[in-house]
Amino acid sequence: MKREKLLAIDAFVNFTLGLTFIFYPQLIVTLIGVEISALSTVINILKATIAIFGGVLTGIGIALLLESLHRPKGLVGLGLGGAVVINLCGGIVLSGWLIFGNLVIPKLMLVLLWILLAILVVLSVIEIYIHVQKQKIHVK
Repeated sequence: MKREKLLAIDAFVNFTLGLTFIFYPQLIVTLIGVEISALSTVINILKATIAIFGGVLTGIGIALLLESLHRPKGLVGLGLGGAVVINLCGGIVLSGWLIFGNLVIPKLMLVLLWILLAILVVLSVIEIYIHVQKQKIHVK
């Protein structure tokens, strides 16, 4: 099997799992057998964690797809480009949960999640900046 086909299959699996985790975290909670009577705080944290993990899996799927297609030129899916995509996908899902998720969690946990989001965004911006600078050097 060619490398590109294998990467595309892997991308499809990661992307499918990621989207399932993002859009159906309650289904995952039910499938893993968490009792309905569990504290709502625990359920909310678990659902948010599953969705964020889904964002990361989606980012990995996109990175694998970039690598298998070798597009756009100069952006390698499993290199710096992949890191940016993974960070941004995880960050987008995390921000969605923080803004729209009606999370019932302790304030300290909420602050830590916002700090994590800020770290993901800053890291992605630095990675994009380094990629652009590297491209400018290669052009000269």
